[in-house]
Amino acid sequence: MNTVLKTRVAAANDTTIGEAARILKRGGLVALPTETVYGLGANAGDDAAVAGIFAAKGRPKFNPLIVHVRDYAHAAELGAFPSLARDLAAQFWPGPLTLVVPRREKARLSLLVSAGLDTVALRSPSHPVAERLLQTCGLPIAAPSANPSGLLSPTTAQAVADGLSGQLELVIDGGPCPVGVESTVLGFDGERAVLLRPGAIARAELEPIAGTLLTAKPGRVASPGMLKSHYAPRAGLRLNARSVSADEGLLAFGPDALPGARVTRNLSSPGDTREAAANLFAMLRELDATGVRQIAVMPIPDHGLGEAINDRLHRAAAPREPVA
Repeated sequence: MNTVLKTRVAAANDTTIGEAARILKRGGLVALPTETVYGLGANAGDDAAVAGIFAAKGRPKFNPLIVHVRDYAHAAELGAFPSLARDLAAQFWPGPLTLVVPRREKARLSLLVSAGLDTVALRSPSHPVAERLLQTCGLPIAAPSANPSGLLSPTTAQAVADGLSGQLELVIDGGPCPVGVESTVLGFDGERAVLLRPGAIARAELEPIAGTLLTAKPGRVASPGMLKSHYAPRAGLRLNARSVSADEGLLAFGPDALPGARVTRNLSSPGDTREAAANLFAMLRELDATGVRQIAVMPIPDHGLGEAINDRLHRAAAPREPVA
């Protein structure tokens, strides 16, 4: 029988960060803000702690975890970086880019973070609270999104508590996450970069350094965020809506929101994909909370962060098992 923990939400300050570091060092779980979404963190070198992430989320064991590190020097102790990966880390770290590289044989990491693969997904976050926690605890932190597996990623501390209360000891409240969608994930085929998951850094920002990104092979879960059904609200999603009915919620985009919905949220009235990304999960969560049977989603252009938004929406709309 799983132990139900008393989950406390506390404002991000030196005292809270120190407490979180102590919890991590003794094998506990904490939720931490990053620039993308809130993460459910554990000591990446502790098998039992990492297993606790999978148990708390109900996450499939074949789905790898991202390991968060202080900086490139810390990452290089854990993974072997090809020259292109080094160049990308130099340009985009700290920041919302995850690099999947060969795992070093002597890396002090739980094998569970790699889910049976010979690679490890590494990222150096830019959120000041995450950076301070990494410095304070001195550990690599495995941290997928802090939500039940398959459901909407949390961008506020309250959303974490709503989904995982009783599964972790502490949620560090660092305010809303400024980016709002998960990191971009790149793998490598020799010196070519492979886009494993679109995310907070757009293709157009990466390709001047990486060249044309290769497409990931379908079917193989080589990184987090590749499951067909993921990021889902409880309500159904209807994509590319050109009309809306009175019993639907509407997720709008741009200045001309469709009329007639029971309730409407607009990702970005000016049509800015960066603003839309920051609002995506929070607005889906708000619409879901109204109890609508279905959420109609207006078309979103595939440029800029639109590629990441559409990736999340298509996975959210994919067929899935009912959520209890």
